[in-house]
Amino acid sequence: MKLASPDNPVQASWLAEQGFRLDPGPYVSDAYAARKYLHRMPHSEPLHSVTARVFHAGRVTREWTTDPAHGVPFLGSADIFEADLANLPMITKRSFEKNPKLPLEPGWTLVTRSGMTAGRVTYARLSMAGAACSEDVLRVVPDLARIPAGYLYTFLASPFGIPVIKGGIYGTSVKHIEPSHIADLPVPRFGGGVEQRIDALITEAMQLRQHYEDGVREATRDLFVSASIPELLDLRWHDRERDLGFTIERPTALSLRALNYSPRARRLHDLISQVPHRTLGDICAGGLLARGGRFKRVDSDKNHGIKLINQRQGFWVRPEGRWISLSEKDLNETTVNDETSLVAATGTLGETEAFCRAIFVTAGWTKNAYSDHFLRIKSGDTSFPDPYLFAYLRSEPVFRLLRSMGAGGKQQDIHPILRAALPVPACTAADRERIAGVVRQAYRDRDDADRKEDEAFALLDKAVREAAR
Repeated sequence: MKLASPDNPVQASWLAEQGFRLDPGPYVSDAYAARKYLHRMPHSEPLHSVTARVFHAGRVTREWTTDPAHGVPFLGSADIFEADLANLPMITKRSFEKNPKLPLEPGWTLVTRSGMTAGRVTYARLSMAGAACSEDVLRVVPDLARIPAGYLYTFLASPFGIPVIKGGIYGTSVKHIEPSHIADLPVPRFGGGVEQRIDALITEAMQLRQHYEDGVREATRDLFVSASIPELLDLRWHDRERDLGFTIERPTALSLRALNYSPRARRLHDLISQVPHRTLGDICAGGLLARGGRFKRVDSDKNHGIKLINQRQGFWVRPEGRWISLSEKDLNETTVNDETSLVAATGTLGETEAFCRAIFVTAGWTKNAYSDHFLRIKSGDTSFPDPYLFAYLRSEPVFRLLRSMGAGGKQQDIHPILRAALPVPACTAADRERIAGVVRQAYRDRDDADRKEDEAFALLDKAVREAAR
């Protein structure tokens, strides 16, 4: 079927089907073609008939806190895609209790509904249970008596569901989706246990992702306990005395920035330096401790290019990335070896910014290219395994120390000499191997979760195409 064009004008019946929308989106995008394709299914039901409700939380006054005893983790519209939810901001319990629509439950499908990213879909995981979530996220709550939760998510997040969801976007400078805009989205139904098999795969993937989150957190906890500095696991950075009115008697030519002499960071640095340790520069001698090279971005397609992951998306469960074409030289500059830690090394000092947070590249993620804004960290000493380094680099103390090493103007970098002097607890050889093993298992679980999810999407694709014949 042809979409609307000068030779194929919009028909009156189309207007009625689209709620008499007069903006061009539903008629000139993939949305209308996807709807028509789905109507070829032998059996489908509108979304509103297979859901208990579709809603968003509505606006609420947010009071922020840094005290876990008085706060509830808060997920913004970008945070719902994060792989590791350990560093979420918190709103006060008083703010949370004012709106019963704020908390999430595992098994819901989440759809971003506002801004340039409207129409992206993810699944509410086990670690999101009870967390507050922004009004900029639609909650699609399945009626479990009518449809399996994992199957509904897989369809909505698939190439069949997303175009229809995005076709419901309205607005000019600020895009929006309302529950009513997707209420009649046709959801294909299948017998023969297809929906149950897809749901089982998504459920397994969700459990594996929880194993991943638990694993990396346990590795970091184990490291600080083994290093005899367990008090740093509950850092409470903002409860510490602020860096006001301090003096430095003998600043060096290395830096004249007050940030680089932060008393809070210096006390943290000194505390870690009191236990057996080595510097990051020493451990990475013969390895890698450098930013990626700059390169020209030339857009490509997935059949002829490589997926480029930028700083923000590097922290997502499944980064969408951008497909680009690279020369052999640029390919070597942008790809990384297995078990490389990447630290977001360009950005600002906002509390929710990725700047100075770390990710770990292993297995399937080595197929991607990574922007030059990531700091590449690779051990040059086999007795200090890379997963052990990552367990340290992902911690809150290291995040604060790296931020104190900022250099530059509005867009910060990490001072190359200061970052090399970062103290890394040595622990014992047995401790390092044990901690590295926990990180490796966590990332095996994450890769298995990706494979389970891919298998679910493949099963849906096969079922839809066979039914449409």
